[in-house]
Amino acid sequence: MSTAILTGQPVPGSSIEADLRSLGFDVRTATDAADAETLLAAVPGDQRVAVVDTRFVGHRHALRLGLTDPRFPLAAVPGAVTAQPAGRQALTRALARENSANGGTVLAVDSLADRIVTALGADGGEVHRPELGSLVAAVPADPQARNEARQAVSAVDDEAVRLKSAVKARDGFFTTFCISPYSRYLARWCARRGLTPNQVTTASLITALIAAGCAATGTRGGYVAAGLLLLFSFVLDCTDGQLARYSLQYSTLGAWLDATFDRAKEYAYYAGLALGAARGGDDVWALALGAMVLQTCRHVVDFSFNEANVDSTAATANTSPTAALSGKLDSVGWTVWARRMIVLPIGERWAMIAVLTAATTPRITFYVLLVGCAFAATYTTAGRLLRSLTRKARRTDRAAQALADLADSGPTAGLLVRFLPGGARPTATLSAAAGAVLVTLGAWLWGPSWWVVLMAGAYVLLSAEAVARPLKGALDWLVPPVFRAAEYGTVLILAAKADVNGALPAAFGLVAAVAYHHYDTVYRIRGNAGAPPAWLVRAVGGQEGRTLLVAVLAAVLTARQFTVALTVLAVAVALVVLAESIRFWVAAHRAGAPSVHDEGEPA
Repeated sequence: MSTAILTGQPVPGSSIEADLRSLGFDVRTATDAADAETLLAAVPGDQRVAVVDTRFVGHRHALRLGLTDPRFPLAAVPGAVTAQPAGRQALTRALARENSANGGTVLAVDSLADRIVTALGADGGEVHRPELGSLVAAVPADPQARNEARQAVSAVDDEAVRLKSAVKARDGFFTTFCISPYSRYLARWCARRGLTPNQVTTASLITALIAAGCAATGTRGGYVAAGLLLLFSFVLDCTDGQLARYSLQYSTLGAWLDATFDRAKEYAYYAGLALGAARGGDDVWALALGAMVLQTCRHVVDFSFNEANVDSTAATANTSPTAALSGKLDSVGWTVWARRMIVLPIGERWAMIAVLTAATTPRITFYVLLVGCAFAATYTTAGRLLRSLTRKARRTDRAAQALADLADSGPTAGLLVRFLPGGARPTATLSAAAGAVLVTLGAWLWGPSWWVVLMAGAYVLLSAEAVARPLKGALDWLVPPVFRAAEYGTVLILAAKADVNGALPAAFGLVAAVAYHHYDTVYRIRGNAGAPPAWLVRAVGGQEGRTLLVAVLAAVLTARQFTVALTVLAVAVALVVLAESIRFWVAAHRAGAPSVHDEGEPA
């Protein structure tokens, strides 16, 4: 239960007490500042508490935004301030200061809540003030001002604003114009029935898995049903975020589930298409694995670039010609939507996959998907390369550490780094790229052989050289995606070269398990939880260790034995990373970690 402390002179006919109760607050009334301080001290420290002026006039949703958002320890709107347990001490100190400064009384024209906000700011407290837009939140000083404020409230439809704000501000064309116009009403329907975003997220996952099962039947009816169910799964995927924004039900666990399930749904659907094609005599596992590798590498490019520049000096003052051109294009309506569509964000991508599944074959679906994703990857990566080369940025230690965590270097690289010479070497990206070319080209030319093991050994050495120094170069954000391409690509090529039934599905499972580990690393960094524990990275070998291990297994085992080894490795990695990931996120949720809401990647 949350507690709201009303302060100031009561206003006849005011709905503030009823509004607060409807938002889940237990309402108490303070006669003066001293009484408010006493009431505040009586509220248990693990509960949210708010101080609200009785003269407040505004929309209920303005109060909801200001007083119930779980993401911020301190938040305020005019006439109201709130604190979660993490912000209680700051609120208590600010109220005590105001009480002491004014002898426990408040002038009739004063708003104790607003004075507390000022005191919080003076103490260096970070108070969130939500964007209210057309919503009204005010403390009128006289009857005329109160009447004008009430008229302003009547002129704006609170529910319409709430529905509009439930939709993500920046989204793809398909989502904006084909899904959100009605999914917001589905979100409201869910909210009124007490459903949570996590329940809707789970329903979206189940729907996508059923879609994958339909695709695996290999029949035309199954493909049509799969396409329809995939689209409905995406509707639910949009709905869970809109429900979170509509009802302000943000959580650390929810953000993780939403992001993780998106990847699980898409890659499970790829597997379903491959199984369906196999029933019809067409082996497209290599295409399915290629699509997963390409899509994952695209995401790692996004993640690495963003983490590298999130707090660099150029991130806040980007005056490069590329950035200027990008800003100019974003000011013209049609170019905005064109640029969002050509990068194949999740809405466009899933719509394309659904239509192609229903109307064509899995092979055609994967061909179109690979071409589209390759073009999108080229476009976005080229733009980021130009931005990096045309601006001067000083990368912070935090950004360099994030890139090192994303690199996923294991104990083998860590051991080799100790023997490498010190000093600055601006060769990290070149070393990573050279190693990636050696190991993947070797796998392509020689297949399972000791030559590939030799190339994998060279890759391990070059990987260690790449991460021997902090990744602060202009293009060092490319190191993690290059490592991903090298590891995943080597597994794909060696499984294809094994030329035995089951090798590619086993490789698909291994890459999926490793990709989950890499996505989980990203979500931990985004949640300010740091990288996965060192023991986990050691247990799964690091990216260079796994690449070398797969090369050795391919060389020493027969094709069928290699398939079994890939399967065992996939299961082992999946069990370890899933167990640790679930343990970590559930523990973070139970420990009351700061609530977040990931708006998601455009891609």
